[in-house]
Amino acid sequence: MEAPTAPHSPAETELTVTSPEQMRELGLKLAKLLRAGDLVMLSGELGAGKTTLTRGLGEGLGVRGAVTSPTFVIARVHPSLGDGPPLVHVDAYRLGGGLDEMEDLDLDVSLSDSVIVVEWGEGKVEELTDDRLQVWIHRAVGDTTDEVRHVTLTGLGERWASVDLGVLSA
Repeated sequence: MEAPTAPHSPAETELTVTSPEQMRELGLKLAKLLRAGDLVMLSGELGAGKTTLTRGLGEGLGVRGAVTSPTFVIARVHPSLGDGPPLVHVDAYRLGGGLDEMEDLDLDVSLSDSVIVVEWGEGKVEELTDDRLQVWIHRAVGDTTDEVRHVTLTGLGERWASVDLGVLSA
C-alpha cells in the first residue's frame, strides 16, 4: 500500500490498494483500531472490495465463521472466538428504510457491544451514532480487470477525533 497522497487530519487518510490480498490486509490493520460500539460504513461500486475488507476485519477481530456477503440474509453476526466484540456485517443494499428496518432485523446482540460494518448504508444507518468510520472504495468502472482501488477513510465524531488513521498506510 502506498502512503497517503496528501497530508490529512488524523481522522482521514487515503490509500491505494493494488490487490484483493492488500484489501484483506487493510481490514486486518483496521481491526486493531476498532472497538465495541464502532460503526463502519462501507461505500463503493459492486466488486470494489467491501466484503474483502470486511473479511480482513473479521480475521483481525478474531470472529467465528466465514465472512461472506450478507446480501440475501441482510445481516450476519459473527461471535468473537476470544474476548473481543462480535462483528455484525450488514448489507443494506435491499433495505429501503432507515434505522427502523435495521432494528427490525432483530439482531441477537447489543449493537453497543459489537463492531458493526454496514455495506450500502448511506442514508440508512447514520442515526445509529454520530461517531462512525466512513470508508469509500473507488475502482475503475466498465470492462476492466484493474485491481487498483483508492480507499478514503474518514472518522466522524468524537470517537475518531484522536485516532490517527495514517497508521493504516504503514
